[in-house]
Amino acid sequence: MRQTRCPRHQYPCTCAMGHLYRFVEPVLLLMLKEKGHSHGYDLSGGLDRYSFTDAQIERAALYRTLRRLEENGYVTSDWTTAEAGPARRVYSLTRQGEKHLEEWAQVLGKVAGSMSRFVRRVDALTGEPAGSRSRRN
Repeated sequence: MRQTRCPRHQYPCTCAMGHLYRFVEPVLLLMLKEKGHSHGYDLSGGLDRYSFTDAQIERAALYRTLRRLEENGYVTSDWTTAEAGPARRVYSLTRQGEKHLEEWAQVLGKVAGSMSRFVRRVDALTGEPAGSRSRRN
């Protein structure tokens, strides 16, 4: 059986395992909570530091997610012309968005526990830690 590898990495990574970029929503909520407000472009520049996977988040997915968050009342946006150049949209987290971030944290906490149990079971069946397998491949 041939292993699928990401063209950017020399090890099995989440790029090759499938796209989990849908987790962009909690990442954006967290970034806005930390920053207070931000332009979409600034958010896109920081996504790699917060992402859950090795997969890159497409800018179009970022803006679709921001629009959906705004439609659902989790984020607000206003246009700013304070800087040189064209007007830019500035996004901010709402109270409802803060509650939604807390919900995401609860869900992801449960997912993290499930993932840890999964890795421990694989380790028990194979007799070696998952980290040593990724280095060896």
